[in-house]
Amino acid sequence: MTSAAAAAAADSDSGARHVTSGSVSEATDPAGPAAQGTTTSTKSESEATDLSTAQPSSADQTDENAGENEKKLRHTSSSRETPNNMEEYAHASYVGIGESTRSPHSHNAAKVTVLPLIFLIFYEVSGGPFGVEDTVGAAGPLLALIGFLVFPFIWSVPEALITAELGTMFPEDGGYVVWVSSALGPFWGFQQGWMKWLSGVIDNALYPVLFLDYLKSGIPVLASGYPRTLAVWGLTAVLTFMNYRGLTIVGWVAVLMGSISLLPFVVMMFISIPKLKPERWLLIDIDNVNWSLYLNTLFWNLNYWDSISTLGGEIRNPKKNLPRALFFALILVVCSYFFPILCGTGAIAVDRDVWTDGYFSDVAKILGGAWLSWWVQGSAAMSNMGMFVAEMSGDSFQLLGMAERGLLPEFFAKRSRYGTPLIGILFSASGVILLSWLSFQEIVAAENFLYCFGMFLEFISFIRLRIKHPNLARPYKIPGGTVVAVMICIPPTVLICIVLALSSLKVFVVSTVAIIVGLIIHPCLKFVEKKKWVKFSIREDLPDLPGESSESLIR
Repeated sequence: MTSAAAAAAADSDSGARHVTSGSVSEATDPAGPAAQGTTTSTKSESEATDLSTAQPSSADQTDENAGENEKKLRHTSSSRETPNNMEEYAHASYVGIGESTRSPHSHNAAKVTVLPLIFLIFYEVSGGPFGVEDTVGAAGPLLALIGFLVFPFIWSVPEALITAELGTMFPEDGGYVVWVSSALGPFWGFQQGWMKWLSGVIDNALYPVLFLDYLKSGIPVLASGYPRTLAVWGLTAVLTFMNYRGLTIVGWVAVLMGSISLLPFVVMMFISIPKLKPERWLLIDIDNVNWSLYLNTLFWNLNYWDSISTLGGEIRNPKKNLPRALFFALILVVCSYFFPILCGTGAIAVDRDVWTDGYFSDVAKILGGAWLSWWVQGSAAMSNMGMFVAEMSGDSFQLLGMAERGLLPEFFAKRSRYGTPLIGILFSASGVILLSWLSFQEIVAAENFLYCFGMFLEFISFIRLRIKHPNLARPYKIPGGTVVAVMICIPPTVLICIVLALSSLKVFVVSTVAIIVGLIIHPCLKFVEKKKWVKFSIREDLPDLPGESSESLIR
């Protein structure tokens, strides 16, 4: 794992084609100097407030003089010329948004550096060993330990490497939606956004469940029934309000919360050392393995490396810092899973039936007493709250970003007075409430099913961009040519097929219906746009994507 990522990191400078121009620095522009068409302008007060701290370009100054309350829109009917020669993109400076050297959402705050970025990725992917207990219950200690050592090579390393290349190639907050739109067009970009958003909402429905699972040993009334349902809804409402107020896990706050969440497990590992019996790690019953639960739990705990791409515009020097952060976050995530399982299964007699989500608090009580158990529960609460807020922030801002690209109606871009995506938060919170009736295992399986289809599109986009546009500037490039790119995608693709094949009928039906809904929504949005029942627009200061035509993005 470390050798593969390190080899790729060593190639980041030699494989990059990185140019700067004037005050423009860091990333390169795949969009290139596309000619702009005519624009119609209307500027809302909310956008004026949101951009008040950003230094406007000369073009922005001219438009403001023309009308401060006019919001600049490029109507989807406007014609735009797209460069036919993709070589132009290889020599362009990626300024992030339009012709300005500043992102439209950037303020005077410093960009995210390596250490905070590591912990942001940690929370997007993991948040700690909370939820890995089912691997022991499903397959026993030996397969659980092997899984968290081998699985990262099959899935996490390829996904992290692809995220490093495409994330530095398109260093803007749109992330994977921009990747797929650039390679396959806006139709598939919309499908990617739909499946990823729905997968994220399903993922977020899991955190209140995990939170209550860690509290039920101390508060048994929360184990089931109406008290549990009301607790899930109440917790969702409180965390949603926190998100509305702009409380997100960022920067050094993520470092602090991550450290606090992992600290009790460090203490637990030291306490367990005198009690370890290595022969317990070798227990295996190959005829009594729940492969579906085992693989889904591994997959859920080691995916979402691409989620950090939606913060691409907020990273300082993404050419170097994003690949480095992904490398060290990978080590941190694997260690945070492997060593707690190692001490928990080695220090106490293994009863697979009790190894379910939330069992680490019982392990802590057996090894250290009630004080350590409550500490683990408190850390789980903090971790789940942090992951919930971070996930909802990402999901809601994704909807806002899709609206700014013309993939959703303009009202999805509406911000609250705190600068948060108001409509996106309401949609995401509603999804969490509607999905709260599912069990832990069903939530994980349904999320994995949708996530798999989204990853199919990412792998295809990665390979297609390598083949169709080999000379596009890649500040970080995975070593090798097209053959290597294809080989990197083969193991995770095989794994995806296995995960999908092991899905239950219920999960298959629900997930398939969700995918079909996305395929139906897109032409409906196209029809609504054509009839002009709802306004669609593209932010003028967003760069054109490779291959973007003059037609509407909803097509």
